[in-house]
Amino acid sequence: MRSNLNLGSISGIKIKVHWTFLFLIVWIIFVELKRGGTTESILFNITFVLAVFFCVVLHELGHALTAKSFGIVTKKITLLPIGGMASLDSLPESPKQELLVVIAGPLVNLAIALLLYIIVPVQDYMHLNFTESFEALMSFTLQNFLFYLFIVNIGLVVFNIIPAFPMDGGRILRALLAMRMSRVKATQIASSIGQFIAALFLLIGLLYNPFLIFIALFVFLGAYGENKMVQHLALLKGHTVDEAMMINITVFDPKDSIDIVVNKIISSTENNFVVIENHAVVGVLYHQNIIDHSNKNVLVKDIMTVNFKTVKSTDDLKKVYRLIYGDKKSFFPVVENGKLLGAIDATNLNEYILLQSKLAY
Repeated sequence: MRSNLNLGSISGIKIKVHWTFLFLIVWIIFVELKRGGTTESILFNITFVLAVFFCVVLHELGHALTAKSFGIVTKKITLLPIGGMASLDSLPESPKQELLVVIAGPLVNLAIALLLYIIVPVQDYMHLNFTESFEALMSFTLQNFLFYLFIVNIGLVVFNIIPAFPMDGGRILRALLAMRMSRVKATQIASSIGQFIAALFLLIGLLYNPFLIFIALFVFLGAYGENKMVQHLALLKGHTVDEAMMINITVFDPKDSIDIVVNKIISSTENNFVVIENHAVVGVLYHQNIIDHSNKNVLVKDIMTVNFKTVKSTDDLKKVYRLIYGDKKSFFPVVENGKLLGAIDATNLNEYILLQSKLAY
């Protein structure tokens, strides 16, 4: 089952909907039917949710297109039941540039809200008492639809400026702090504040709204993970692949039997292997592929991956770090002028980071 539905692309950025988004539509239908809703109310609510998520896409495009102006690529925007996520390759290390990228999203929602404020006679709702407002908002009219959309966009602005790192507000805080201190220290402070707010969300969620529990977990784990990543990137600054790569690695020929590879896995700590033919790198044997075919009479060439990425010994380790943790495959041959020098993977990179952290203190 494909996890994402591709809706197309804008400025080279793919727009995808995660399959779990269907649960949100099903939930809307279920709730409306349970409360005695009509076909009109169901269609109204589904259309409204789709309009809200269109605003979310515009919010994420605000981030992505601003990042693009600073040379940062955004591969895709994915819509989930809890919101949208732009997959930026990275954020600018310049605090001012990061501030512009992050604040662009909420500013898009603010612009939408201002446009709707002009279109919708918002003042008319303000002059009504509670009973009149309730009755007026119960009808499924275009005016009510746009008024609800106005309220949601204001809500998105307010929600996104909460300083709960790694949400937009937390990143804005980090960018402002980084103008006066190191990025690592700024991230530590923003992360601590984010985790404190996550704890508050968790408490409120347990007492009143279970949905806040998921947000709390997202914020807490996200803050912890990004704090670690920033620390790691700081430790890797100025270091190159040749300092961390594995040199004494086992290589195989395409005509070797899979049994030989399995025996090597059992008798050593290596899990992934480079395949060499006529002194050239022609493939990579990934651990999962080996396990999947370990009980079959196949050759290395039958299961090796021929579409693989390589790195150079002079590449910046910060670049390789992002490659390893942003790619589904975390094992890369190190090649220079067509010659295999070694390999680098997540395990030995983490060991290198651990050693660097000990040397830093």
